[in-house]
Amino acid sequence: MSEKFLFSQSLHLFCRVTLCSCSAFLVLAAPAITNFPGSKLLAESAVSQDLEAASFFQQGVTRYNRKDLQGAEFAFRQALQRDPSLGAARNYLGNIFMEQNRLDLALQEYTEAIKVNPNFSEAYYNLGLVLYRQGEKDAAITAYRQSLVIDSTRVAALYNLGLALYEQGHQQEAIAAYQQAINLDSRNANAYFNLAIALQQQGQTERAIATYRQVLQLDPKNATAYNNMANLLAIQGQGSEAISVYRQAIRLNPKNASAYYNLGVTLYNQGDIKKANGVLKRAHNEYREQGNIEQAEKIEQLMQQIAQKIGQQQPQASQTATPSQTTSTSNLIQTLKQQTQNQPETSADPGNVPVSVEFQPTLISPGQ
Repeated sequence: MSEKFLFSQSLHLFCRVTLCSCSAFLVLAAPAITNFPGSKLLAESAVSQDLEAASFFQQGVTRYNRKDLQGAEFAFRQALQRDPSLGAARNYLGNIFMEQNRLDLALQEYTEAIKVNPNFSEAYYNLGLVLYRQGEKDAAITAYRQSLVIDSTRVAALYNLGLALYEQGHQQEAIAAYQQAINLDSRNANAYFNLAIALQQQGQTERAIATYRQVLQLDPKNATAYNNMANLLAIQGQGSEAISVYRQAIRLNPKNASAYYNLGVTLYNQGDIKKANGVLKRAHNEYREQGNIEQAEKIEQLMQQIAQKIGQQQPQASQTATPSQTTSTSNLIQTLKQQTQNQPETSADPGNVPVSVEFQPTLISPGQ
């Protein structure tokens, strides 16, 4: 029995069960998508032998591209009344309902599009989106994979598959999916960013740093990438470069509390205690403004320890660290390692998570 037949049977069962209880499949995961090209305004070839159906379909596409969703829905329904085999019209209706957050209706339309055309890669992909938003993440993963069986060059499906696998803790598989997406689209900064995070999770520090560098070549305003990369540089003992990179993150986002905090710790570890104290004070203030009182209080305790160190220093003191200073520095290094071992320490507005851009359904070229 073929994989495609098995999936079709599972899909049929899912669509029957979902409308009643939404409990068909096990959960795996997958979120939103990157940007996609819009569909062509008019079909390059006839979509139906029924000329009236084809005319309504063209009207629907035109209205859809003009964001006239009500008019587009009416036109696509008129086309389907005259030619029920127009799977592309079903797919567009699904897109309309997704944009309106009418998920059950979108599910029905994508399912009907697949029944009409079992090799409809775009419909499987869009089905994956709606299943994910409904919480049926295992089914969403299956839909993404089926989309890729039909069209292995669909970058968005690879991207979402990687993100889904990452969320379930399958970092190696996520890395492979992101790498395939990058192989197909070497300008995909989001795929590089998510790949870097997965590599960081796997402890592949050098490769993660190299990937963050690639992110910043493509997206030089990505403050989170600077912060993450600096964390890894600090752990590797490259404190001077880490400080420079943290400062770049702060230039891009002056409210980045985690960058201030990590910069302060790194300055302290480099022996620049006074500067460290000033930067940590800024981190403390930012966290308080964000309402993260717990983190602000932790920084306050750290600042008190630093203030004691400053008070103990003599004007002509040797630059050689005393045993107590060495112990304190070791503790700070350990703190930083603990924070960056899994994910860099984040602010109240976390950015150290895989990117998922605002949802847009895939728009097919009419006639496909």
